[in-house]
Order: sequence, then C-alpha cells, then structure tokens
Amino acid sequence: MTQQVASLYEEAKQKVKDIKLYINGEFVDAESLETFENISPFTNEVINAVASGDKVDIDRAVTAAKQAFKGWSKLKVSDRLAYVYKIADLIDEHIEEIALLESFDTGLPISQTKKQVARSADNFRFYADMVKSRLVGDAYQVDDEYINYTVHKPVGVAGLITPWNAPFMLETWKVAPALATGNTVVLKPAEWSPLSANLLAEIIDKAGLPKGVFNVVHGFGETAGASLVAHPDVQLISFTGETKTGSEIMKNGADTLKRFSMELGGKSPLIVFEDADLDRALDAATWGIFSFNGERCTSNSRVYLHESIAEEFIARLKERVDRIIVGDPMDAQTEVGPLIHKRHYENVKRYIEIAEEEGCKVYAGQIPAQFSRGNYVAPTLLLNANNSMRVVQEEIFGPVMAVMTFKDEEEVIELANDVKYGLAAYVWTNDMKRGHRVSQAMESGMVWVNSQNVRDLRTPFGGSKYSGIGREGGYYAFEFYTETQVVHVAIGEQHIPQFGKKEN
Repeated sequence: MTQQVASLYEEAKQKVKDIKLYINGEFVDAESLETFENISPFTNEVINAVASGDKVDIDRAVTAAKQAFKGWSKLKVSDRLAYVYKIADLIDEHIEEIALLESFDTGLPISQTKKQVARSADNFRFYADMVKSRLVGDAYQVDDEYINYTVHKPVGVAGLITPWNAPFMLETWKVAPALATGNTVVLKPAEWSPLSANLLAEIIDKAGLPKGVFNVVHGFGETAGASLVAHPDVQLISFTGETKTGSEIMKNGADTLKRFSMELGGKSPLIVFEDADLDRALDAATWGIFSFNGERCTSNSRVYLHESIAEEFIARLKERVDRIIVGDPMDAQTEVGPLIHKRHYENVKRYIEIAEEEGCKVYAGQIPAQFSRGNYVAPTLLLNANNSMRVVQEEIFGPVMAVMTFKDEEEVIELANDVKYGLAAYVWTNDMKRGHRVSQAMESGMVWVNSQNVRDLRTPFGGSKYSGIGREGGYYAFEFYTETQVVHVAIGEQHIPQFGKKEN
C-alpha cells in the first residue's frame, strides 16, 4: 500500500461515524435503538454501526413526508427548483469526500466513484431543467364548445428503494426527479452500502429543505423495506434491484394500489459481427463487464462472437483479462476491486463452480496475495458456454463473462433473446442496415450500437420481460412521478340533456 493510498484510508476512517436515520429534518436513532454492522469489502472488518429502522420508523418518516407534502407541493416551481439546484452545488463541493467514502464502503475503484458522484450532481440539475422545459400539458379544443387541457401534479409520498452498486448515483437518480416534481421522499437504501445515503441526507439537510421533505430510513428489506412498500400513505415505489425482490415488492404493495417503477436484473448480450471494429468492440466488451467490479445490471455478461473472428477475439480477451489491474479500491490505478459483501462474493464464486460443472473452460486473471482478506473475484471468462447453461441464463452480477459463437444474424438474434431478461443489448457491426435491424430485433429496453454503455439523461431507462416495468429518465420519469389531470372547460352554450324537466 503506497503512502498516498494509506493516507486516503486514514482520511476515510476519520470521516466515518455511526449512522442514524434522517426523519423530519433530524438525525435520530431507530425507535428500537437497534443497529447493524457495516462491513468493509476490502478487509471484512467492521466500518461502523448503522441505525436499524423498522415499521415504527417507517411510520414516523411517512407521517413526516405526508405532512411536508402539503407545503412542498404548493411551493412556486422556481422556489422548489432553487433547492434542487442547491443540492447539486453542494454535491459538487463534496465530490472528493463522497467518492472517497463510496469507494471505502463498496469496494468500487475510486477512479470510478469520482465519475459517478459527478453524474449525481448532474442528475439534480438535469431534472430541475427538465421540469422547467418539459413538464408541460396539452390542450385540446373542441370547436367553439370546449377547451380540454392537462396538468401534471405531484403524487405524494415517494418510497425509493435503492441498490448497493453505485449507490450515491442511483439514489440521486431517483431522489432528483421525485423532489423536482413536488413529491416528498422516504429513501430506504441498501443495507450493504449505507454511507452514501447518509452523506446525501447531510447534503440535503445543509441545503435547508423544509422538514419532512426528504427522509432516510436505514434497515433491512424484510423490515424497513417491506413496511415502506405496504404503507397506505406511500403512493409511489421506485425500486432498483434483483428481479425476485422486485416481484415480492409488487405483491406486497398491491393491496394499496401503488404505482411501481421497477429496474430489475439483466443478462445483457454483446454481439460482435465479422465486420466490426474489433479493437473498439474489445474495449467495450472488457469495460462493459469488468467496470464497477462487474456489479452492474446493464453489464454485457454474455458475448456472442461471429465464428470467423472468435478465435482472434477470445485470444485478445484473455490478454486483457491477464492485464486488468485487480487491486486496492483506493488506488487510482485499480480497475477491479472487491465485491460488496462476503455473501455476494460466495454467490459469484458458486456460479464459477457451476460453470465448470456445466462444461465451461474457466479463464481467470490473478488476485494479488496481499488482498486475501477482501471479497475479490478475478476477472473471469467462461469459454465453451452455451445458452442451455445456468451461467448463461442466470444473473451472476460479478466480473464474469460467458463467451459464445454464432454463424449468422438469424441465429444470434435467437440466442440473444433466449433468456428471461431484457434490459440492455450491444451490437457491433459496420453494416448499419444490419445494426438497425438487429438492434430492433433485440427483446430489450435499451440497445447500444457500436458503443459502450453511455447514458443520455434525456432518454428512457428500463427493461422488458423480467428486467423491469416502466421507464425513468428524461421526461419519461414524469409519467411515474406525476399524476396527469385533465380539466374540461365549456366555452360555449352547448346542449345539455334536460332530464326530469318536462311535466307529466
């Protein structure tokens, strides 16, 4: 460990403190006074203690949010958005600190967390701008008799349940549009990455939002999360996470007829045709699965190579895997760090064992011996894979890529769509007619052609099949975060039927 990296660890340890809930503008203990331990993915030592909220704490937070909604939703739009812009400015002021603690908390390489945090500030500015420019209604004139028009109104209390991969950025991805459109928020962050949500609470508290507009209840899914989903005063649930959990959330919220936005699992294909720019496709394939430690819903965990270029491409993939820097997440040179939690690490390792049992040839990079205490899985290729295997059909969510071949366009379309997920897909070809044709044949919510996963905040984000329901991003988020009301206005003296006016 270099002196610079050691100093970053010392700085992180000094900044970390035990975490409380944030309810009605105050940092408070859980009503039960119970806490849980937050564990370092790098050393598996305890980082800090976190207040463990449950139903009572969710009730307190929802009550505060419901009360605050009365004033927050009635603020002038310009006044409300001034708060949103201020949050963005405060994030910019704290980028280094947030990136440091996010890396310390999650094991994500610090070079990547810095970029994510910068995107988080953009999320707030973007949605403030979007509300000003695109939160507009329509008008429908009916001759000289009526004018009918629509308005968008905030819904109420939004329950936001966020994941542990890229937590700060994904928290802001939900919080920003919820607040900008006039809703109040109860955030239930993932228990494996609590530092980010606490930092966001501190920033929003510093921004001076009215009490109760934003609340954070830490805790476990089966207690805090389930209580948030079932609460009758929560109208919206936005969830990012595993598909099975998403299904349970929808079942638990059905009785109160909640509106759901679900961004769930993925098993996304990357297709490389024989005429593709192989250098760029190689860059995209390796970055797309090994960045974020492989803990990414849109990662290209399945790669399909045209048989004419497969041998060369696989040889170059092996070279890349051998050179990827597996290391300390605080080291700016590190490309792959430890997985978030021992339980997840064991699950990913189990899938690699299953791959060998199913007949795959496993090719993996090396983990330096000094990192033996961490949850490290080396960048791994599953060669000789096929679509019948569990490791091709099921989401692994780690730095593990199944590599397969195909003969022609028709075959690869069938193979790419032959999974239950439909989040993302990637197509590499210099024949743009084929690029459009194949991309539109993909059963996925998003497709990138000759590109790695690059987000445009204006576009809809979400998946099909088992990968989710609904779209967020751009003005598409307004369909979820606002209620559309139509107002019918008579402007003429049109005929009204006169029931009961005639005498018998």
